[in-house]
Amino acid sequence: MPSQLLWADHVLTGTDTRQILVSGAVLVGNDGRIVEVGDGATLQARHPQAQVRRLHDHLLMPGLINCHSHSGLLRGTAEGLPVWDWLQRFIDPMHRVLTPEEAEAASWLCYAESLLAGTTTTVDMWRFMEGSARAADTLGIRAVLVPYVAEHPDHDYFETLDSNERMLRSWHGRADNRIQVWVGLEHMFYATPDAWQRAVAMARHYNVGLHTHSNESRFDVEETQRRYQCRPVEALERFGLLDAPQVLLAHGVWLSAAEIELLAARRVGIAHNPVSNMKLASGAAPVLALRAAGVAVGLGSDGEKENNNLDLFEEMKVASLLAKVTALDASALDAWSVLDMATLDGARALGLDKVTGSLVAGKQADLIAVRTDTPRMTPLIGSGPDLNLHHNLVHAVRGGDVSLTMVAGRIVVDQGRLLSAELKTLIDRVNALVPGLFARQAEWLRANAVRHGLQAVD
Repeated sequence: MPSQLLWADHVLTGTDTRQILVSGAVLVGNDGRIVEVGDGATLQARHPQAQVRRLHDHLLMPGLINCHSHSGLLRGTAEGLPVWDWLQRFIDPMHRVLTPEEAEAASWLCYAESLLAGTTTTVDMWRFMEGSARAADTLGIRAVLVPYVAEHPDHDYFETLDSNERMLRSWHGRADNRIQVWVGLEHMFYATPDAWQRAVAMARHYNVGLHTHSNESRFDVEETQRRYQCRPVEALERFGLLDAPQVLLAHGVWLSAAEIELLAARRVGIAHNPVSNMKLASGAAPVLALRAAGVAVGLGSDGEKENNNLDLFEEMKVASLLAKVTALDASALDAWSVLDMATLDGARALGLDKVTGSLVAGKQADLIAVRTDTPRMTPLIGSGPDLNLHHNLVHAVRGGDVSLTMVAGRIVVDQGRLLSAELKTLIDRVNALVPGLFARQAEWLRANAVRHGLQAVD
């Protein structure tokens, strides 16, 4: 396959210099890596053999990185509860009755939705993830697959460290290393001390990351203090869970100053999920303090059930607005900072910043083309003192404005259309499977509500 030259009206490189090229281009080699980024006419003259794709009324930018998500089938059906009640009322019963077929269908649809909205890398914590790996392999997304592990007698309806290790052996590094498998823990509470030790040992043996939820709610902090007489991040440190090669914590809402200092010292990444944290009334994460301390903070959508979509453009806007209203400072978390979180900082939080997150020579060609001929991008000022392109990307653009998505040099969405699967087929499959899942979930609740102190589904 010859090299490809993608030439757009503007190129946002996503580097620390926050560079925007007018009439810029990205040259992609036949190995899927970026060869050069620069002026479009210059690159065309320098590489006359390259196939040229002229993207008028578009900008090119790095693909978005979703640092925390859950595939799922409960969109719009698990509403109106705080996080721990929500888990017991909807999420745990679903996990008890979920089938591998349903889990795989969820991943196919969620990865398709992500790619269509400009996400090129996703961290997915889910179940029966052989199906998730098949979906990621075919659809072309870069995926960090994290089995939803619980190793505790009270939570025996999740994945296990045994199934996590099987995934590591069978899928880690597949698809030219586009698919990675990490060690997952749903929560520290959902595992025994022996399991904590094994989880870290597995991560170190396979040289992969460890991902879990932490400091998500007040209950999380209070329960950790009751059990271990310390705060959650301090407990993770005490019990060795920060000793994995890479650690990514989801949420980090209720963090103390000492915990933030510890995260920075241990180079632990945080996945900030503003929409989910607002919807579940969990609180607002101290993003400004985390970034000031040098913690790599990426953005996450969380799952379709606690967000209702997987659009990271929306997540960027909400992240910026939440920081401003929390700090009562209109300048807080500006557009450049939020774009960093959605791209290069997200890659840093995953330890993938040498691979993806910005458009520079040598990295994988993970990029997206965003339409600029829309009301949301008008007026468009791509240079000079009135530059507004970055503001419009964060505060106006939506995922539906993405027309092209490329991962590792392969175009997987073109002209807004998914190339590796029929979207309607994926939607129809989920709609056919969901009634059975909901019926089994309701039956389980009817049979077990009294024993578990829950209200049965009507």
